[in-house]
Amino acid sequence: MTEVSVELLDRALVEESAKKSGLLWVSAGDGSDRPVWHVWHEGAVVVVGGGAEQPLHGWATGDAVTVTARSKDSWGRLVAWPARVEELPAESPEWAAAVEELKAKRLNSPDFATVVERWARESRVLRFVPAGPSTEHPGAEPTDSHAAAPVPTPVTTRQPAPAALPRLLFGRRRARRG
Repeated sequence: MTEVSVELLDRALVEESAKKSGLLWVSAGDGSDRPVWHVWHEGAVVVVGGGAEQPLHGWATGDAVTVTARSKDSWGRLVAWPARVEELPAESPEWAAAVEELKAKRLNSPDFATVVERWARESRVLRFVPAGPSTEHPGAEPTDSHAAAPVPTPVTTRQPAPAALPRLLFGRRRARRG
């Protein structure tokens, strides 16, 4: 294969994996990867965050990140590629086009009719533009596990589930059947 065809195949793998994946992982700069929901729009991954949306971990225009996508079949790492971050200015034509794509994919928005106005007011829209050939792809997978500890969070359950809960839930089903 020629170098041009290898480059085109790599680009196609990046684009298709980003289009088909509902979630990507982006390096956060602290050695960890953060999940983001996204859309593929005009040659780049586009995300919205901040305010009531997903956290964007301080990414800013000009930052270099690594984006990783998983396989829909095996759920394993499929491809990772370097990207540069671009922030779209709120309400610019590029921002408006990206936001329309994001709005269509935003599930369970509590304010679907006014989500665009909310995003303009309190969120940021970032593009992760591919900035070179993939660093991981089929045939060039890493050998280490990439296992990581869960991200610390203040979220917790109010109290432990009662020990009798399974018996209460499943016991009632058996009683109804009999």
